[in-house]
Amino acid sequence: MNRRLTGATLGALADFLGRWSGTTRWEATAWGPARSAAAEVEFARAAGGLAVTVAFRHAEADGGVATVTGVLTEDPRHPGALLYELHGARAGVVGLPLGGPALGAPARAGWDDGVLTIERRSARGTARHTLQVRDGELIHSAGLRLGAAGEFTPFMTTVCRRVPAAAPV
Repeated sequence: MNRRLTGATLGALADFLGRWSGTTRWEATAWGPARSAAAEVEFARAAGGLAVTVAFRHAEADGGVATVTGVLTEDPRHPGALLYELHGARAGVVGLPLGGPALGAPARAGWDDGVLTIERRSARGTARHTLQVRDGELIHSAGLRLGAAGEFTPFMTTVCRRVPAAAPV
């Protein structure tokens, strides 16, 4: 059953809506060395109010470009709870060493004091992404908890500033 996002959910996501530009930094891990990339992020209402899309684009110094698109929508069985589905990710890109092209079922997402938290679980462990808007910046952090580890190890942080809306044509 499809349903529109409730006012509370749209209100919580409202601070994210729009285009953002900044830098992503990855920590050195088993999947690669420490590095940075130019980052662009866009949040937009979609599907007649049923969802909010999230598009990430990273331009690496070597000319490589990675794009990942996600969709946030309410869980029809649990109003107020969010589901997050990811498309176009590659292993090791945008901090998804647990995933690959086929990421399976949507991840659960939720709010805690203005912070959107998304956790994706696999047989190898859990990737946790947090997104928040603080002091005019969009901050996206990610960490991994592999196997029986008790703590999440940070591996990626993106900090962006809002891009002003284009002037009308």
